[in-house]
Amino acid sequence: MTMFIDDEFDRLFKKMSRSFMDLEDIFEDKNIHNLQTFGPVYYGYTMTIGPNGKPIVKEYGNVKPGLLPTAETREPLVDTLVDEKENLVKLVAEMPGVEKKDIKVVVQDKVVQIDAERGDKKYHVKVPIKPKFDENTAKASYTNGILELVFKLKEDPKPKGKTVEVE
Repeated sequence: MTMFIDDEFDRLFKKMSRSFMDLEDIFEDKNIHNLQTFGPVYYGYTMTIGPNGKPIVKEYGNVKPGLLPTAETREPLVDTLVDEKENLVKLVAEMPGVEKKDIKVVVQDKVVQIDAERGDKKYHVKVPIKPKFDENTAKASYTNGILELVFKLKEDPKPKGKTVEVE
């Protein structure tokens, strides 16, 4: 088991290293001054351990390796937490510089889309949520640059069936 985890981490870090090397090539380009019109350029990974003990690596940022930014929007850092004891899914997004009235949240087909704009602060992200949740129970709060969305998990329907006696 330890060997599998070591191999998995080695594979992930090699992939991350390649991405950062590609990103360095972008910055070595002589046309870097064109990026100033898009604001800050950032790219990174977050890594957490899932409930099954396997690592979960997510990319974030407004530029992907090998590509220049194509929009003025930033992708906020988003984390999704599943609390099975409380029967909740919590989505947390960091979006400093905007106010509550500037934020638009749309939930559709297991995807949460977050948009916010205030002056030169523009955020956009679509977050797929894997666990089944009830979108009608959504509650959102925004304090000090942190947006929190909370949904109740859907109960898995009990399989309907009939026991057949064997004669």
